[in-house]
Amino acid sequence: MNPVLNQNLFFVKEHVGMFKAANNFDIYDPESQEMLMNCREDNLGFFTKMLRFTDYKRMTPFEIEIKTSSGEKVLTVKRGISLFLSTVEVYDDQNQLMGKFKQKFFSLGGKFSILDANDNELCMLKGKWTGWDFKFIKDNMEFARVTKKWSGMGKELFTSADNYILQIEDSVPENNRLRILILAAVMCIDMVLKE
Repeated sequence: MNPVLNQNLFFVKEHVGMFKAANNFDIYDPESQEMLMNCREDNLGFFTKMLRFTDYKRMTPFEIEIKTSSGEKVLTVKRGISLFLSTVEVYDDQNQLMGKFKQKFFSLGGKFSILDANDNELCMLKGKWTGWDFKFIKDNMEFARVTKKWSGMGKELFTSADNYILQIEDSVPENNRLRILILAAVMCIDMVLKE
């Protein structure tokens, strides 16, 4: 596992554009403002690109690679065509399946089961219907949170519509596979629930 995943705070900034088909993000350390990773969707087929500009955008497949700023692969997030509910697979830097996310049926605000490679539930990603407040929880224990605001460095940071903060709790040990799945799930929030 790449050591960059052992950080607890990440600022995720989406690339915005009028006619963009691909989902591209940069991930920064919010305290030092250093870019840590980038997320690119480079392998889009022609028909997928065309469907991204229609009402079928949420159903299109995706494959995003997250790499360090120096180009080392950290993880890959993949989904095939999704008609109703999404199942997303997460692979580590060696292309080994690390886990999956399964979207829950009829969940207000969005809900995913975070599963390991053997379909054992590790935690749940739950969101509020009204905004960007998502929590990774299991048995009332919070592992991480994704939000639009962050209290850090003496002031409150409110992010724009395309940017957000991921904060992983200290209770998640370094080099734990849950860190890979949490970071990957943050990309899924945007592409599966918020598009």
